Amino acid sequence: MRILMLGSAPMAASAATWPREPFDLVLAINNAWRIRPDWDVAIHPYDFPQDRQAVAGVGQRVVTEEEFVPAQNDYGGFVYAGATMAFTAAYWALHALKPSVIAVYGCDMHYPKSGPTHFYGTGTPDPLRQDVTLRCLEAKAARLMLLAARQDCAMLNLSSGPSRLVFPRARQSDVAGAVPFAGNGAAVKAALRFEAELGYVVPSGRYWEEPGRFDVAALDRLDAMWLAAAALPLRQTA
Repeated sequence: MRILMLGSAPMAASAATWPREPFDLVLAINNAWRIRPDWDVAIHPYDFPQDRQAVAGVGQRVVTEEEFVPAQNDYGGFVYAGATMAFTAAYWALHALKPSVIAVYGCDMHYPKSGPTHFYGTGTPDPLRQDVTLRCLEAKAARLMLLAARQDCAMLNLSSGPSRLVFPRARQSDVAGAVPFAGNGAAVKAALRFEAELGYVVPSGRYWEEPGRFDVAALDRLDAMWLAAAALPLRQTA
């Protein structure tokens, strides 16, 4: 299965006219279900305004925390994976759909200082909030890409322009032949072992209710390990 995962960046609106091929499923995050009526799955957090929530039609489904929290816990939980809906949606898809490709469009977590920040105008730059899970978005993206590769799924970025994601850049025509990037296998195992040693899993998903548990220096060390596993330099931190 090849998934098109849509975010809310200004460029995302152009996906309204894209053909379904080569995608088998359209996964829309938060407001992105508005971009095209043929979305298959819409996903949003518990605090997403009700008047903006998607309503499922025939063959469509809406995913909430009841489904995505257990899924993300299967991949180590929010503290390790990063608490943005882009990362959450991807981990849910890996858990529930077992795709071969997740091609991301409009989820770059880059917000210009002026002009529209989202396809519907100006929104809140959620990933830029001060949060223990979001100190290095690039590391969280590297982790996602490397864990996806462990189940034979390629992560691609179809967007152009600045991005906090570290997935290979691609075009729609590249999706069908995409190959996962596995990185350094030994380094991936070492990062997973360190995560297990830390034990920073919060089954409820509400990690913010237990702030005293988490050592920021340890999480920074973990981020550096994931970047090294993907052969990436340490870049921007939030």
